[in-house]
Amino acid sequence: MQTWEAITARRNVRSFTDQPVSSEDLHRILEAGRRSPSSRNLQPWDFVVVTDRAQLQELSTVWVGAGHVAGAATAIALVIGPAEEPGHRDEFDLGQATMAMMVTAADAGIGSAHSAVGDQDLARRLLGLPADRTCAYLISLGYPADRPLAPISRPNRRPFDEVVHWGHW
Repeated sequence: MQTWEAITARRNVRSFTDQPVSSEDLHRILEAGRRSPSSRNLQPWDFVVVTDRAQLQELSTVWVGAGHVAGAATAIALVIGPAEEPGHRDEFDLGQATMAMMVTAADAGIGSAHSAVGDQDLARRLLGLPADRTCAYLISLGYPADRPLAPISRPNRRPFDEVVHWGHW
């Protein structure tokens, strides 16, 4: 796919086939996250990759909306340490890393969905995180069970002219 095709084809996929994500594709997805923009180049993230089915099923219980993780081929946990400065820079950086990985996955025909993490103690135990680390988000990855990714011509989004304001509100 071209970049625009990957962006317009990307959608949240929460039901996956049993096909594993290849090592090559997974490394490319992770490299996209690693290379994503970061405020002051702090790169506040670490990524924990989970492919074990039992671990994925347990990990799916860290948040009420994380059920899709149980059926994924792979999950990536986005982990951060204590904030070095006040503000929400880390969250912005993690959002950019998340989107870079999801678009890269879409480029390879791999579906994705993201989830928050509520039960930090459980996430920390399942992922073996140090006490000063937090699992901010999860990204589930796998091949869509319902239909392959393809550019969506009529996305379920607010109209362009309602969202975009030129020069003033």
